[in-house]
Amino acid sequence: MTLNKWTAEQVAKKVMKNERLFILDVRNADAFADWKIEGHKFEYLNIPYFELLDGVEDILQQIPSDTPLLVVCAKEGSSIMVAEMLSDAGRDAAYLEGGMKTWSEYLEPVKVSNLENGGELYQFVRLGKGCLSYMIISNGEAAIVDATRMIDVFTDFAASKNVKITNVFDTHLHADHISGGRHIAEKTGATYYLPPKDAEEVVFDYTPLENGVEVRIGDSTIAIQSVYSPGHTIGSTSFVVDNKFLLTGDILFIDSIGRPDLAGLAEDWVGDLRETLYSRYRELSNELIVLPAHFMIIDELNEDGTVAKRLGDLFEENHGLNITDETEFRSIVTDNLPPQPNAYEEIRQVNMGKIVPSGDEQTEMEIGPNRCAVR
Repeated sequence: MTLNKWTAEQVAKKVMKNERLFILDVRNADAFADWKIEGHKFEYLNIPYFELLDGVEDILQQIPSDTPLLVVCAKEGSSIMVAEMLSDAGRDAAYLEGGMKTWSEYLEPVKVSNLENGGELYQFVRLGKGCLSYMIISNGEAAIVDATRMIDVFTDFAASKNVKITNVFDTHLHADHISGGRHIAEKTGATYYLPPKDAEEVVFDYTPLENGVEVRIGDSTIAIQSVYSPGHTIGSTSFVVDNKFLLTGDILFIDSIGRPDLAGLAEDWVGDLRETLYSRYRELSNELIVLPAHFMIIDELNEDGTVAKRLGDLFEENHGLNITDETEFRSIVTDNLPPQPNAYEEIRQVNMGKIVPSGDEQTEMEIGPNRCAVR
């Protein structure tokens, strides 16, 4: 039967289009339980590779014949061998090129909206990691917010739109993924902004991003207005774009809120987190569309593939915005936290410019799900 190789982009399209897919994941059970490819209509079977060395005949009845079949492993090799065995057994099968390593790094650009005077806003969805980056385009210029380390994705996309990247922002010093922000700025000559309260230990030059700073993109009226919103980090800053969109960084998500502990200061920052969520954001328009820097679960994706929701709806629906008792809130965001991101301390060091790991080392640092949220 047919044996195919699928790219991460092909799998991402199936996620975005809500297509059916059956995934045979041949990683160890603990790796699968921690992190897998998610899709609204995906089904799964996890059988470690070493249990299939004698053949796949015993699992054929567990695999539907009327649904596309994808075999997944960590780096590709094991999935090729299992897919070949399935093909020999009479099943059409595909394997994921590059395995979960490649899935972790893939970014899918999705248009969020047109902006005033011909501008556009794009969200870059990193399905395998839960990261969300943004590009605001207007009159031949572009600004990027919370870029990942795969910088060619952003520079190539800007080139395809025939725009020049003039400004790059990080809403905070990231701890769960390696930022590509300053590297894009170095490559393009753009201005790189970082909140100074998060940048006390960085070893590179940057432009301070302070409360109320307004940066215009192109010649239009599109403005990125910063809103100081500490809690996830002491310098965390949100952005209001075009008086319509609120980029919240890692402070507020669609189904959760940011965690305050990734710099070891949960007890110190929990008050800032509550003030941002329960006071600062309450002063903003309920009509703003929230665009976070992460998502946790596939259910947070809208039908068009975007991760976005009206602020007023979140005030009603997001549990983290509806904990009236301050003691209970403090307990939830300090005592009941999920596991911390892999290598988060080293990732902070990379983002400060203090260490420069190899490409393979950076990949290993980032492997795993989004763990920036409290839910």
